[in-house]
Amino acid sequence: MKKYMSLVLFAHSVFALPFAFIGFFLAVQTTDHTFSLTKFLLMLVCMVAARNAAMAFNRYLDRDIDALNPRTAIRDIPAGKISARHALLFTVVNCFIFILATFFINNLCFYLSPVALFVVLFYSYTKRFTPLCHLVLGVGLGLAPIGAYLVVTNSFHIVPVFYGIAVMCWSGGFDIIYALQDMDFDREHGLSSIPAFFGGKTALHISEGLHVLSFLFILLPAFYMTVGWLYYIGVIFYGFLLIYQHRIVSPTDLSRVDRAFMTTNGVASVIFAVFYLLDIAFIV
Repeated sequence: MKKYMSLVLFAHSVFALPFAFIGFFLAVQTTDHTFSLTKFLLMLVCMVAARNAAMAFNRYLDRDIDALNPRTAIRDIPAGKISARHALLFTVVNCFIFILATFFINNLCFYLSPVALFVVLFYSYTKRFTPLCHLVLGVGLGLAPIGAYLVVTNSFHIVPVFYGIAVMCWSGGFDIIYALQDMDFDREHGLSSIPAFFGGKTALHISEGLHVLSFLFILLPAFYMTVGWLYYIGVIFYGFLLIYQHRIVSPTDLSRVDRAFMTTNGVASVIFAVFYLLDIAFIV
């Protein structure tokens, strides 16, 4: 189990999972649906299974590329910690768990489950033909608040879509920063990424633009629902941490990419979610 958790980098769940909580409790707060522990647990199962499937499939598909890249050669499959066959089997099992969990939630989630899996698995192919791969990753993560809202309500609403777009722009932006580390490798091996296509300086500007959009879409729900002062504090913290990660990374200094990618963005999502949930409790 420890090897599989290493394979899928389970700690990286901190990116999308807080926004799934937001989508779930948004539905409870703004509709006549009440909190259901069963649905909440099923939502968690879906989140974990979908992310496990996406990450394991990515590691499986990129195993030969990872073996050539000195930065990624230590990953589990090229390092021989887990076989490619077992990684693929792990992917299939988690896809099955995801679909099974949606079956027990509601019809809409069940019918849309293949679409969600297609999006999160398709990302692994995109670096082979488009620099927009970062946004495809963002779409996959952006499904978290939308899907969690569907778990409760069995219907769509504009506010969780705002959060989904915010997550798409946010994660796409920080994935561009992360991809700066492999810019030269990607160019040498014909792989597509925004840094490889546009260069480091322009890539950071694109990342900045996406993060500005993310901040705006985090703020936008305040015009569609009742929020309190705690919500705005969360928005301010979120914006500050977006700015901070761009202050510590430059095309000529990538030594703090890990801090920008993992620590700063993980803290940003958790803090915003905490203030969102506290704001709900304060309003109620």
